[in-house]
Amino acid sequence: MTKLDRITIDPARMNGQPCIRNMRLTVRRIIELLALYLDRNELQREYPELEDEDLRQALIYAATYLDDRVIEYVA
Repeated sequence: MTKLDRITIDPARMNGQPCIRNMRLTVRRIIELLALYLDRNELQREYPELEDEDLRQALIYAATYLDDRVIEYVA
């Protein structure tokens, strides 16, 4: 099992949402940023405080909340 030591949860910060290293950047926001910035270098220029390991752990954390059920796609 992967250790998620960069994910912090503090009820007094960001309404208890999981954050990266106790910063005001939630895991949810990191996932949004990864979707918006296709170029990882551009993302890191805009958010120099983020490290590759922060991004990796945010993705792992988010993936733990998804299950493997099949959802029918309707076009």
